[in-house]
Amino acid sequence: MRAIRGRTDSAESDGDEVTLRTPAQERSYEDFAHRCEILRERLADPGFLANKGLGNEVGFYLFCYDPALEMQVRGFVDRLMKESRSGALSCCIAEKNLYDVFLRICDRKRILEKIPQQEEKRGLDALTKMLRRSTGVEAFADAMELDEDEQGSNVVFITGVGEIYPLLRLHVLFEALQQRAVFERMPVVAFYPGYYNGQAMFLFSRLDGSNYYRAFDLI
Repeated sequence: MRAIRGRTDSAESDGDEVTLRTPAQERSYEDFAHRCEILRERLADPGFLANKGLGNEVGFYLFCYDPALEMQVRGFVDRLMKESRSGALSCCIAEKNLYDVFLRICDRKRILEKIPQQEEKRGLDALTKMLRRSTGVEAFADAMELDEDEQGSNVVFITGVGEIYPLLRLHVLFEALQQRAVFERMPVVAFYPGYYNGQAMFLFSRLDGSNYYRAFDLI
């Protein structure tokens, strides 16, 4: 990446092709970089990892980002997971990708292989309603419990929030997870393609807000 002279535009270089960034895109990149820095600081903070200073609230945090930066976010999460496994971080991270969780639920219920056939037979809308009934929020909450090889974890990442839409919304999952004791002792960081104003979540920065006030914006 290299900058182009001027007050309003930046550019990304891919070989000989140069793509200008608009001012809005530049702000999105700057916000993303800032959040990456803040999250790294939090992951090194013993108080954050122990859910200190939250009163009676559960440590649910949102790493909000421009949906256009999905691939950059995935790359950042992958790097953090590798650093966690190698011991380069002072914490141990368990990642729960909601789409992968969905596939495991469907496999356990023995409906996974039937999904393509049902979509062709019923149509996408009817299939979505059927899958919502079959993979309710409590099934997702159960699947969020730490696996045996994750028992040493002291922070949970939730990814795949955009991938799982419209089968599940994050605020509904948060409400279910509030009842799970394991999440009272460790922070949960959800990577959210949209924004949060402290009262509601706006998925993809365009859908109607989902009321939820018990999460914390990472910054």
